[in-house]
Amino acid sequence: MSTVWYAVILCVIVATIIYVVWNYLRIRRMPEGTPDMVEMAGIIRSGANTFMLTEYRTIGIVVALLALVFSMFVEKTSGLTFLIGALMSSCVCVLGMRSATYANVRTANKARESLSIGETVKVALCGGSISGLSVQAFGLLGLLAVLLFFGNVQHDVQGGGLIATLQGVNPTIMRISTYSLGCSLVAMFNRVAGGNYTKAADISADILAKVRNDLPEDDSRVPNVIADFIGDNVNDIAGNCSDLLESFVATVSASLMIAVILFGQYRDKVADAAALDAMFGATTAYPLILAGLGLLGCLLGLIYAAVKKMGDNPSRELNLATWISAGITLVLGFFGAMIAFRGTDAAVIRDVYGWAAGWVSPWICAVLGIASGVAIGSITEYYTSTEYKPTRSLAEMAPEGEAFVVTKGDAVGSRSCLLPIMVIGIALFVSGKLAGIYGVAIAALGMLAFVGATVSIDAFGPIADNAGGLAESCHLDPKVRVITDKLDAVGNTTAAVGKGFAIGSAAFATVSLIVSYVGNYSPEMTLNIASFVVVAGAIIGGALVEYFSAMLTDNTIESAKLMADEGDKQLTPEVLAGKKTPDYNRMIRLAAQQALKKMLVPSVLAMVIPVIGGFIFGVEFVGGLLIGATIVAIPRAIFMGNSGGAFDNAKKYIESGALKGYGKGSAAHKAAVTGDTIGDTRKDVVGVALDIFIKTMSTVANTLVSMFRNITLIR
Repeated sequence: MSTVWYAVILCVIVATIIYVVWNYLRIRRMPEGTPDMVEMAGIIRSGANTFMLTEYRTIGIVVALLALVFSMFVEKTSGLTFLIGALMSSCVCVLGMRSATYANVRTANKARESLSIGETVKVALCGGSISGLSVQAFGLLGLLAVLLFFGNVQHDVQGGGLIATLQGVNPTIMRISTYSLGCSLVAMFNRVAGGNYTKAADISADILAKVRNDLPEDDSRVPNVIADFIGDNVNDIAGNCSDLLESFVATVSASLMIAVILFGQYRDKVADAAALDAMFGATTAYPLILAGLGLLGCLLGLIYAAVKKMGDNPSRELNLATWISAGITLVLGFFGAMIAFRGTDAAVIRDVYGWAAGWVSPWICAVLGIASGVAIGSITEYYTSTEYKPTRSLAEMAPEGEAFVVTKGDAVGSRSCLLPIMVIGIALFVSGKLAGIYGVAIAALGMLAFVGATVSIDAFGPIADNAGGLAESCHLDPKVRVITDKLDAVGNTTAAVGKGFAIGSAAFATVSLIVSYVGNYSPEMTLNIASFVVVAGAIIGGALVEYFSAMLTDNTIESAKLMADEGDKQLTPEVLAGKKTPDYNRMIRLAAQQALKKMLVPSVLAMVIPVIGGFIFGVEFVGGLLIGATIVAIPRAIFMGNSGGAFDNAKKYIESGALKGYGKGSAAHKAAVTGDTIGDTRKDVVGVALDIFIKTMSTVANTLVSMFRNITLIR
């Protein structure tokens, strides 16, 4: 890629980081509110910081050991690029979490001072934009650093580790894949640990307050409530940031690796070496160009949202910010393709690479990805928002009892799977027809090219949720809670949309990584789905998804029970009477200990499975493993996310008084709370971890495919 494009993308990244820093400083300068609000916000911030520090001690050890293994035995610089990936992901997590813990109390205070939804939205969105833009800026910055410091994308080089030299190791592919793997590892740890922390606290708080003691939601007398506030930041902010950064990096990386694979595949079929070199340069440049232009689109879209006057229904403006970001990305992506492929031979594009629409084919694939992302978000909103029939019909079942709520919620979740998966399948099919495996990778990147905007809108939700909790726990005017509840309902929908977006992008990214995995082994290799080796791997891969889901669910519910029992002990008559403050720090420590204790095995599982499969059963078995896991995980994750979102919003629909005759404390409300408790683990623990599970396995397989080629016990 030319120096000019590197300079342009770096300028966009720098401009974005300047805007992020400006927003961060602006948030810090805002007043926090009453002394109670300042104290409570300090507890939340301190607890979140302590958890992240403790978690990163474990992550740091694992990352250091793996980096050493990569440099010694795979490729000598790959350990360093692995560290860079882990560092970029960690920086985004910490920055996002810290900005959220500053923004939540300021959002509550803005609602208290202004009693205006429009002004309050701006504060929450300001905090969310720090997370969202950092995801895309830091992910792209790290990848550019890898390419600039260690050499651009190359196709005819060989390399090895400091101790071992393996046959067929391309250092460029290894550096890119290990950078992506560093991001994946941090994302897996964050999602598993953060999900356990927040949902164990949330479930136990709901059980204590709403079921056992008939206390208001987010009542500060319940010690679990504060742990829940902290969990919103370590999972819904930090975990989500690392999740989407990993998806974004994985799609860019897969696009670059596929460009290298295609060059190797067509090298002997083109007489004009200069024409093929020009095509190689264009196919490696366009993913980075599209990602950089997408970041610019996100920056402009969020600036629009920041200056636009918000009304009493902020959903429209928030959605508009996303659409503006997507639209700018779409338009700029066309001109980027025009420039990137300007010097390429039309005959090579058409006859060798087989692109049906010529040089414009990758851009059309990107459009398909962008349209798929918007479509999946809209479908998710339909099935989870209180504005539409599915969630309302779920709420209307609550007077009939818990069994009706759970059964109806399951039906909503299952029904919601078909359309998103059809969108993904059609987009994959069309993009593959247009530009082959490269088109599939670019479609995946198109969906994530404006990820900065989607994460920003998604992060708005947990900040608004925390603001509402602070309003309740600090005994602010009930009018403040009305405002924050409205924002929380919007935030629930944006969070559900974000989860649908993450799952959809994971499907595209994983398909790209599977294709890259096969091509990295041999450009001529294809996976025969009728082969008993591939089928065996696929069956086991699907079963592993179910086992992984069960493990996460068990871990969370066990932690929730321990925390509920501890909370019961602390709810003494003095605490209930408001004469004594519960021991928040003890509960926070318990939540952190349980989350960190239970994060290691599920996280390592995603990395160990393809390693064992590859070294024992070979490349084809691992290919089947990845396919089976992906086919099972995608509908499972959509079901978990959408049923959980519908459960949550059905409860809030009843709490808002929309279901006549059934308000807070009624039997119908308690039935909805049961559904919400079930949905919590689904949407915030299992659903969000499944997409990382399949991406991590695919990234590990890509990284170690050269070792599988050299070392396989059963051939």
